[in-house]
Amino acid sequence: MPSRHRVTMADVAEKSGVSLSTVSLVLRDKPGVGDDTRERVLRVARDLGYIPSRPAGPTSLARANIGLILKSEPAYAPRANPFYAHVLAGIEDACRTRQANLLYATMPVDRDSYPLEMPRLLIEDSVDGLLLVGAFLDETLTQVVERSSTPIVLVDAYASSEHYDAVVSDNRGGGYRAAWYLIRQGHRHVGVVGCHPQAYPSIRQRQQGYFQALADGGLPTGYVAECHIADAEEVRRATAHLLSGNPQITAILAANDETAIAALDAARELGRRIPGDLSMVGFDNIDLAARIAPPLTTMHVDKVGMGRMAVQLLANRLEYPESSPVTAAIRPCLIERDSVQPMLDRAGAPAHEEEPTP
Repeated sequence: MPSRHRVTMADVAEKSGVSLSTVSLVLRDKPGVGDDTRERVLRVARDLGYIPSRPAGPTSLARANIGLILKSEPAYAPRANPFYAHVLAGIEDACRTRQANLLYATMPVDRDSYPLEMPRLLIEDSVDGLLLVGAFLDETLTQVVERSSTPIVLVDAYASSEHYDAVVSDNRGGGYRAAWYLIRQGHRHVGVVGCHPQAYPSIRQRQQGYFQALADGGLPTGYVAECHIADAEEVRRATAHLLSGNPQITAILAANDETAIAALDAARELGRRIPGDLSMVGFDNIDLAARIAPPLTTMHVDKVGMGRMAVQLLANRLEYPESSPVTAAIRPCLIERDSVQPMLDRAGAPAHEEEPTP
């Protein structure tokens, strides 16, 4: 049957009346499909003129071609990003151990990590598996991915559906524990900097954890400085506006460490001493967090482990393509440094409270 477009596995699935995963199993010559169904799929593929763009993929990562698509931001060369450089190190280590070939591509994104362009690596169906790092899989990209049989794992990335394997940070739990730490140190007026309604999901989840901790601690509804975390000058302006309008604030939870560093600059310009007048907690534990003055208290995310786990999820998907989607959440842990000072209670001792379950 002649066709004006390149025949895909999705076309074969639709014409055969079977699922895309079934077509994938047949065309990769894998078990788990009945003989009649296998023959029907092969006949339809032949009649439609389906031509695979590459040999049938392996069932393991050994010698597999793995595509890695990393978001590209104006502020950084992709591999210089203080967070994702460590994620990439974990991916590279796991692929090297498993003898998998790694192919790189970048995807330009806006300041909230939504894609601006579609990389060819995502379109060409030329790899055995894909790792999408740091970006949002919007509806357009989802349609492209769903027309392909290539397994995909989201790495600190998000999609409008829950059909994909993913490895993320427990952002809501981490935001909760960071805010509760400040509450346990006696702070009763705690602000948050670095979120807005259209922010990247991980950032909004951290703010949700902050609000839940305030509610559990019986504190005021919160003080929010809305801004884009990718714009340091916008962060400084928002922080200055927050502190000028709410001088009672004694502590701030920042959406990430870079936001915390910009917020510290704004606080100092207002004459606030850190941590004497204002305590600060960041998130991610990038390398710079330990080097600034004072060293930043932050929530550590195992970024290398995130990359390794992503490769493990992809290996599982290649070996068991019919298995249910898996989401692995990396639990952040608190790193105490010098940017937080306890507030004294009326008896002159630091106020300590047990952390409830978020």
